[in-house]
Amino acid sequence: MAGTADTLTHIDASGEANMVDVGDKAETVRIAVAEGFIRMAPATLDLILKGDAKKGDVIGTARLAGIMAAKQTSSLIPLCHPLMLTKVAVDIREDRALPGLRVEAMAKLTGRTGVEMEALTAVSVACLTIYDMAKAADREMEIGGVRLREKSGGRSGDYKRRDA
Repeated sequence: MAGTADTLTHIDASGEANMVDVGDKAETVRIAVAEGFIRMAPATLDLILKGDAKKGDVIGTARLAGIMAAKQTSSLIPLCHPLMLTKVAVDIREDRALPGLRVEAMAKLTGRTGVEMEALTAVSVACLTIYDMAKAADREMEIGGVRLREKSGGRSGDYKRRDA
C-alpha cells in the first residue's frame, strides 16, 4: 500500500498495523538528518564541556550511544525494517543561548527504504544519554526539538524543513 497525504503506510485496509513491503522499490541512496537539543543550567553545560561529569566524557559517550541506537532502530520501533546503514554521524555542539547542547544525526544507506527513523532515534538516544550522564548535577534538564530536518532519496523525493 503506497502512502499518500491522506493514508498511513503501516495501516492496512482493515485498520491493522503491518510492516510495509518494500521489495518492489528501487534501491537508491537515502540520507536523513535529524536534530534536537537538551537544555540545562549554565553550570551543567560548563561541567560537561570541562569533562568534569562524574560519569566521564558526556559528549563522546552520547555520540557513540546515538550511533549505536541508529543501528538498533528496528529492534526499538516495531514496524521499522532492519537496515544495512553505510554511515551514521552524530554531532553534538554547545549552544550558550539555550543554554545546552544541540544534537544532529545523519543516517545514510543505499536501499529500498528511508533512514528517517534511524536519524531520529540517534538524536533521541544521544539526548537521553546526556541526561543520564549529567542528571546528578541537574535534574531540571529538558529534551526538546527532536525532528527531521531533511531527507533525500526514494520515491517521495527530497524533503527539507522550511525553517531549517
